[in-house]
Amino acid sequence: MTLELKGIHHLTAITAQAKRNVAFYTKTLGMRLIKKTVNQDDTSAYHLFYGDGIASPGADLTFFDWPTTPERRGTHSVNRTGLRVKSEADLEWWKQHLAAAGVASGNIKERAGHLSLDFEDFEGQRFRLVADPNSAPAHPWNRSQIPAEHQIIGLGPITMSVPNLSRTAQVLEKVMNMRQVRTYPAREKNGAIHVFEMGDGGAAAELHVEVNPDLPVARQGAGAVHHVAFRTPNKEEFDEWVKRVGTFGVPSSGEVERYYFTSLYFREPSGILFEIATDGPGFTADEPLETLGERLSLPPFLEGQRGQIEAGLKPLE
Repeated sequence: MTLELKGIHHLTAITAQAKRNVAFYTKTLGMRLIKKTVNQDDTSAYHLFYGDGIASPGADLTFFDWPTTPERRGTHSVNRTGLRVKSEADLEWWKQHLAAAGVASGNIKERAGHLSLDFEDFEGQRFRLVADPNSAPAHPWNRSQIPAEHQIIGLGPITMSVPNLSRTAQVLEKVMNMRQVRTYPAREKNGAIHVFEMGDGGAAAELHVEVNPDLPVARQGAGAVHHVAFRTPNKEEFDEWVKRVGTFGVPSSGEVERYYFTSLYFREPSGILFEIATDGPGFTADEPLETLGERLSLPPFLEGQRGQIEAGLKPLE
């Protein structure tokens, strides 16, 4: 069996303002709050998951709520998150919508083979709305403030920054079985961005690697990305990924049970945290699809601490 990742699974970022974060992502961006839980390694912090109407793998944008200073931008980091919509007409609609909401955006133009529109959230989290006419069918949320035909479909591409390509490319190509398919200029002087794809390719399965040795080293904080996760369809293939990463001598977490999916964590050579995660069992493992995200969900191994955990969290509304 030739192991192939299927695309982006989710991306986890950092916010220092959970209440405002919920308002922005559910109202301004119209995403569904599909899971309200806590960081399993730090139960004092919310872990908020936003997605589409049915909590599809590949549509999850998630946030840890930590009281921290703003990110210092630079290399050794994920520096832009793609959010896919269907067409150029959708990009034009979003540009008008963001302006009406007081959110600045760039120009609609082609970037790396995709028509796109750049913007940032209130903490400087960097996004790129990408037109993806070849996407799989959308699953809109019927309670979103965004019309169904314009809603965000899912994630991708994801852009990361490293000072040198060679060691990172070895991990992407040799360990993770990605393919380098094209290159385009970066905004920064002397920079270049290399496009790697997974599975069937396309915007939902691309990782863009910016190479610029002149940038300072980033420091994580509010507005930063914590890690990016890649899809594997089932536990059988996940187990093969655990073996494969170990065979190449890459230090990893080993299997970590996250209840909603199973995860493997490791860092690529410049220190960016990667995760390989299973598509299932999914977010309906502990609550019905109809009421996802309406109450604090805790995996079984934390349920006994519910009272203590809830007492330490701030209201989100």
